[in-house]
Amino acid sequence: MEQQSTLFVVVDPNDEKHVALERALTTARGRNPQPGLAVFVAVDGEAVDTRAVNDHLFRDESWFREQIREPIATAGLTCEITVCWSSDWQAAIVQEAKRCNAEMIYLPVHAKSSRRFTFAESKWRVLKTARCPVVLIRPGAKEARKVVLATVNYQAKTLEHRQLNRQISERATFIAGHYGAELHLVNAYLDSMLYPDRGALAKLADKTGVPTHRIHVKRGYTSDVVEAVAREIDADLVVMGTMNQYGATGSLLRGNTAERVIGQLDVDVMVCNQFTTTEMKTD
Repeated sequence: MEQQSTLFVVVDPNDEKHVALERALTTARGRNPQPGLAVFVAVDGEAVDTRAVNDHLFRDESWFREQIREPIATAGLTCEITVCWSSDWQAAIVQEAKRCNAEMIYLPVHAKSSRRFTFAESKWRVLKTARCPVVLIRPGAKEARKVVLATVNYQAKTLEHRQLNRQISERATFIAGHYGAELHLVNAYLDSMLYPDRGALAKLADKTGVPTHRIHVKRGYTSDVVEAVAREIDADLVVMGTMNQYGATGSLLRGNTAERVIGQLDVDVMVCNQFTTTEMKTD
């Protein structure tokens, strides 16, 4: 018998609308077998007014029942609820998701205040340290999972980047398979000398099962190309990757390309993180 998978869902009690939980319920209903939910209730201190004058920080038993337990029960799903008051918000999410052996983390993000989406450092650290994919849930984004777009780099030369390509492709294929979605791949390039040859495209199509007319290779910056293709095919979910890299001070590098891609999209984005071989051994 297949072991039940777990979706790790972050709920901020300061929010009136719990978009990550809503999306998890919608997508879980479309899966067979259905996953269980691990609901993690915590306040993002970097994004929320934590002073006592904020009435939204006071939640009673009825709030947990009406906002979390009842919607999950109505959807016919099981759940485990954890309440966290750690000031190290991002580390607590990563640690608890690992304890639950979560398949994915559903992380709510707030609407853009301008065209450019900016990422708080706390959420960026969740992306860069999580051992499972993190799905950024956007308010107002489509709930469907009928068209999935995976961003890959055919020109990858290092082992780590090739592994990340494989991880993105496998995760996108998994999602598309579970929801009966149409899978597309996209690759951007700046130098015409880097355009992949037909043999490489044919090999990729054969390996992934994605027909060549759904493999989009376009010239331009990655963020612009991914945004354009996502709009063209009306994607519901974009799957992308980021490398777990550290700067000279030992701090995590944010990753300009990944940040730009996320910033220009209005749909949900799944981020797969690639760790180095050394980091994987010490996990």
